[in-house]
Amino acid sequence: DSTDADLSYLEARHRGHARVEDRIRNAKQTGLMNFPCHDFENNAAWLGVVLMACDLLAWTQQLCLEGELAKAEPKRLRYCLLHAAGRIASTGRRSYLRLQANWPWSAELMGAFARLHALPLRT
Repeated sequence: DSTDADLSYLEARHRGHARVEDRIRNAKQTGLMNFPCHDFENNAAWLGVVLMACDLLAWTQQLCLEGELAKAEPKRLRYCLLHAAGRIASTGRRSYLRLQANWPWSAELMGAFARLHALPLRT
């Protein structure tokens, strides 16, 4: 017979494994599925870039995004945020990001930039 401690341990173990599988699936959607080169060194560099992209997406979702985009898959994030039409405008010493006014996710993207800007700087 199983005790409650055994069941809670098994559930926690399963949830941890599910998170790992989610990260692997996200890495495959980010570029881990296809290695573009035939030699090891270039593919090792590609792997490093893919892992950095996965980390950046995970931290962006954790720190900057809210709602459904905070839990979205990389494909959805690419469609909603990374394909946004915008222009960087500079005046004086300041730079501004001007987004297309009718882009459906412009409010979410501007909110993400505002939350990023509000994060405290670490020294």
